[in-house]
Amino acid sequence: MRTSAQETLWGVALNQHGFVTLADARRLGINDAAVTMLARRRKIERVATGVYRFPGYPATSNAPYMQAVLWAGDPRACLSHDTALAAYEVSDINPDHVHLTVPRARRIRRSGGDLYKVHHEDLADSEMGWWDEIPTVTLAAAIRQCIDGGVPTYLLRQALDRGVKSGHLRNVDQEKLAKRLEERA
Repeated sequence: MRTSAQETLWGVALNQHGFVTLADARRLGINDAAVTMLARRRKIERVATGVYRFPGYPATSNAPYMQAVLWAGDPRACLSHDTALAAYEVSDINPDHVHLTVPRARRIRRSGGDLYKVHHEDLADSEMGWWDEIPTVTLAAAIRQCIDGGVPTYLLRQALDRGVKSGHLRNVDQEKLAKRLEERA
């Protein structure tokens, strides 16, 4: 029995907060015309360049973060900096943009990124993880990025303390990052 393009893409959307990309479709052997046809029939809706959402998938409060990562159009794109710190709920930080990190060589020329702050950095695999099924830097990497980015010290001290208590940060990483924070001051 052959599955339809819609069913195949739905399987991907289940793991991406209801979103799929043209790159997902192409990887699965589904051509752009089939995706366009699904959009015309309102089975999916275009929400950004190359990003589509199944309207039947329940909206979640974290869906905009998944949309941001997919909008970046790079398999190594992830939430980072202030946004990752907020996601791990270890600080009182309240970012005004969704912070994303993409590889240094990646240049984004897509429209629709007004709410995003894109950072370019080649992250090690050990610095990348997941938060609510969304690619996100580890807490240690987020704190390092925030130290280097000038986030206020009191917010970073909160993150260092709460990160260990929550189990998102190892003691050895906390010590290294606390030293880095002191050197910044």
